[in-house]
Parts: sequence; structure tokens; C-alpha cells
Amino acid sequence: MPWDFALILLVLGVLVPWRGAVRVRQLLAAPQLASADRLAIYASTIALQWALTAVVAWRCYARGVGFAVLGVAIPDAQLSLGVAVALTLLLSMMQLASLRQLAKLPRSEQGFLGEMARKILPQDSVEALGFVGLAATVALCEEFLYRGFVYAVFERFSDGSAVVSVAGSAALFSVAHAYQGRRGIIVTFVVGLLFGGVRAWTGSLAAPIVAHLITDLLAGLLAPRMLRGGDTE
Repeated sequence: MPWDFALILLVLGVLVPWRGAVRVRQLLAAPQLASADRLAIYASTIALQWALTAVVAWRCYARGVGFAVLGVAIPDAQLSLGVAVALTLLLSMMQLASLRQLAKLPRSEQGFLGEMARKILPQDSVEALGFVGLAATVALCEEFLYRGFVYAVFERFSDGSAVVSVAGSAALFSVAHAYQGRRGIIVTFVVGLLFGGVRAWTGSLAAPIVAHLITDLLAGLLAPRMLRGGDTE
């Protein structure tokens, strides 16, 4: 494996999860966050993800890894569109059901998810606009990094095994979200398997990007309102 690809995998598998865990601990330790704090978090995350994506794209170009290998091309637009709609509907329904269940609980029982939603997710229209930019960045960059680059690396060094590629990309994707705890790791791994399977089937990142974006927007824009109902102890 080329040294730069190995280094990128190390960053994605170690540095990114470590930074996420440290940052989340700091946020949870803060009594409260102001609007400027949330917007700063959105902006710094956007900058970091695009910087990492640019470095990965540069190294892929230098190594002759083309768009088709990375899933950036859309070989079958009709298939990608149909799968994107079906995948988005499925994940959106699951997201809404999960939010409704969480909202039924009193605040003291909502745990990590409730606390993070109140501190990180947008609380007004200005923050919501910033969050839209964040969600778009996360959908594009994370899909390129994990279902594009990581998938392609595992595919290349496993003699084209789709199973290894899907499982490997899902594993690194879930590790990157280790700050969400055991439940978050499991859920993210399953979602990673689903997205990776779709990427293998369609040969494109289009459907995972669309589904990722819509489900993140649903969580970010609806959760703060829905969780207000659980603020009574």
C-alpha cells in the first residue's frame, strides 16, 4: 500500500476519532453554548472536512485513482436516482421514528443524544442556515472519504472483494463516530454497511450522498423542536 494512502487510513482510523471524542467531552462539560459557539463549531467542522477531502483527492489524483474507482461518476443515472429515493425514504422514516421515541422520554432519560441535540443542533434560523451548510459538507465529504476513498483502497488490496470493501469502509466510518458511544458505533456501522452496499451496487456515491444529507437535515432541523417536549423532569 502506498505510504500516503496508509497515512490517510491512519488519520481516519485514529486521529479523527480521537479528535471527535476530545471535542465532545469538552462540549458536554460546558454548562451551555451560545449561538456563536455553535456557528463556530459548524464552521470549523466544514473547514476541516473540506481540507481533508482536498488532501485525499490530491493524493488519489497523484496515484492515478480515477473518478469511476472513487464512485464519483454515475454509470447508471436512473438506477442511482431510484435507489436514492428508496434509501432516503427508508432512513428518513427510521430517523423520524427514533426521534419520536426519544422525544417521549423526559429530559433526564434522553442521555447523550438529548444532551448533544440541545448543545450542538441549531436553535434559530441563523444557526439552521449554518447547519444546512454543515450537513451538505458532511454528506459530500464523508461519502467521498469513506465510500469513495476507503472503499477503493480496500477494493484494490483485496483483489476487488466487494464484501471486504463494504465492511472495511463501514468499520472506519463507525470508528469515526465513536464519540456517540456503543449504540452510535453500532448504528453507524449498520448505516455504513447499507451505504457501502448501495455504492457497490450502483457504482456511485450519488445515492448515499442524497440519503446522508436528507437524514442529517431531518435530525438537525427537527430534533431541537421535538425534544422540547421532554424538557420536564
